[in-house]
Amino acid sequence: MAKIGETASLKILREKSFGLYLDGGELGEVLLPHREVPKDNVIGATLEVFLYTDSEDRPVATLKRPLAAPGEFAKLKCVAVTGVGAFLDWGLPKDLLVPFGEQKSRMELGKSYLVHVHVDEVSGRIIASPRLARHLDKTPHSHQPGDEVELMIYGKTDLGYKAIINGSHSGLLFGEHVFQPLHPGEKAKGYISAVRPDGKIDLTLHAPGRARVDSLEERILAELRARGGFWGIGDHSSAAEIHDELGVSKRSFKQAVGALFRKRLISIEERGIRLAP
Repeated sequence: MAKIGETASLKILREKSFGLYLDGGELGEVLLPHREVPKDNVIGATLEVFLYTDSEDRPVATLKRPLAAPGEFAKLKCVAVTGVGAFLDWGLPKDLLVPFGEQKSRMELGKSYLVHVHVDEVSGRIIASPRLARHLDKTPHSHQPGDEVELMIYGKTDLGYKAIINGSHSGLLFGEHVFQPLHPGEKAKGYISAVRPDGKIDLTLHAPGRARVDSLEERILAELRARGGFWGIGDHSSAAEIHDELGVSKRSFKQAVGALFRKRLISIEERGIRLAP
């Protein structure tokens, strides 16, 4: 069944000068505007379209895909502010409304905001809201330590960074384990480091255990080869220098160097490390 805010395959019913009419089922006939009508359309064939509403709340179809569909979080740019709210560019001809009632503070033209896109239960319109916490999944999750996940940063606390996990639940990246600045809306691959008794999730940006060290070992070897076999970095280097070069803690660096030394792939010298012959 075709629904507003979803993608559906709809049959072409007839063509008019202003577009194609598609069979929207319970939505009735849905217009695909002329500017998007494909040249090779055939009456009775189907088109895969995204459904939303026009300025008069009538169902309308598009062959384009929005930057974020209902149920998703995204960072979108404010392109207009009117008497009913702010409008964000979400990649479709009609901009996405953020009603004033959903705004924690008034949005400003030209700025980008992290929002949740959803269908408003009262109006049936697709809207966006920067009130993210109310749209996070509060049901029990099945994540386990070591799971690889997709993260989106959405806030900062005294402890670290809050992140949305796989577009649904929330977790925390402790600041002491993050060695680069992170910003709302930024996406990153991460890992579940722990699940607490209350179900809250701790996160890390680095693969846990052996996999993390193995990856760093390969990076160090590649860097040594690129530098002709010697790199003036080692135990004498500061934690800041190591992080600037590799984006990891000094402890992780020393673990990887130690592993490479034990494998006889490198030698450790006073001024740095060298590839073994």
